[in-house]
Amino acid sequence: MKILNVIAQKPDFTGSGIFLAHTVEQELALGHDTAVICGIEDGEAIETLPGQTAVVPVRFGTAELPFNVCGMSDSMPYPSTRYRDLAPDAVAAFESAFSRALSGVLDSFDPDIVVCHHLYLLTGIVRETVADRPVVAFCHSTDLRQMEQHGLERDRIVRAVRSLDRIFALHAQQQSEIERIYGVDPERIIQTGPGFDRETFNLGGKPVERARGSLVFVGKVSRAKGAQALVEALNLVSAEQVPAGFSLDLVGGHGSDAQEFQAICDRARDCAWPVTLTGRIPLDELVEKYRSREVFVLPSFFDGLPLSAIEALACGCKVVLSDLPGLRPWFEKNLPDAPIVWVAPPRMKAVDEPFEEDLPAFERRLADAIIACLAMPHRPARVDSLSWEGLTRRFVEESAALVAGGGN
Repeated sequence: MKILNVIAQKPDFTGSGIFLAHTVEQELALGHDTAVICGIEDGEAIETLPGQTAVVPVRFGTAELPFNVCGMSDSMPYPSTRYRDLAPDAVAAFESAFSRALSGVLDSFDPDIVVCHHLYLLTGIVRETVADRPVVAFCHSTDLRQMEQHGLERDRIVRAVRSLDRIFALHAQQQSEIERIYGVDPERIIQTGPGFDRETFNLGGKPVERARGSLVFVGKVSRAKGAQALVEALNLVSAEQVPAGFSLDLVGGHGSDAQEFQAICDRARDCAWPVTLTGRIPLDELVEKYRSREVFVLPSFFDGLPLSAIEALACGCKVVLSDLPGLRPWFEKNLPDAPIVWVAPPRMKAVDEPFEEDLPAFERRLADAIIACLAMPHRPARVDSLSWEGLTRRFVEESAALVAGGGN
């Protein structure tokens, strides 16, 4: 098949961008032709997509699109525009630029199917434009958050999403949210589960000593991902409760809210225990970090199915996660032996905004979970059944059936 993949933001950053890059790589490995339409800043290059893929970038920061790439999270790890801040003329410019790119690729590449990422504005534009071949889409949870937070083009997006030929959800809870928010027929939704790079994230390679008492956080260093709550939780841990080498690495970029990030940096600097902010690091260093740390911690206030947790488990980490809707059932079903300690999240007054008065109790629970996880024996989690190849094969087989049947 010829598969056109479409995403409104950069494919080199964030979970959905990485997801797209890996699935495109596997589409090629399965013998399909691929093309990608994506958003990118003017003057930037795309580094993660395979060379055999035809890439058509829609460039922001230009006369046509005089604003930054739109981000599905309100705080992205690069300069971005919030969808909620788009004025009508900016929405029109966004639609015009992507519609022109789409029209050109439909003519030059002539895809059999279009695969969109995020059940949001660009997917709606694609569905309205493409009526003569199947259009499917992956949900990445941040799209659900946008729909819950504001009303930009809401009715239009809902109509378009309802008419998609298939929607791919990560797990049952996410499917329920898709049905609730968009009113989608459940027969159109397929649960794929996640994928991860098992050739990279594993216990092979040069042996690395795992430092006792060491914690690692991998993700966007933001309040919504729980980074500040994690630093505060460390201040509640006493020396007799943890090994002598107790410390935390915060690995990842940060959002566009400079004031929020500075507050996290200040709290990290003043923490009772060593906290290192590494920024984004190369892939080989990330693997070594997973292999050399004892516990991976991701106390998010909102998440889909965190790929970083699966990568950490594959590299031998024990894990502490927020007990968010859908996560524990998925892990207990698919990775029943995984060494995970769950933390009840605080009450939320918005999708990823906790009640401030609930944070001290959450930080106490988080500290207790970290102490308990450090005391647990190591046991490897069997994650081999999860892979980008398996995920891609599942959605490609479903897509091929749609192409053969003319959609729906």
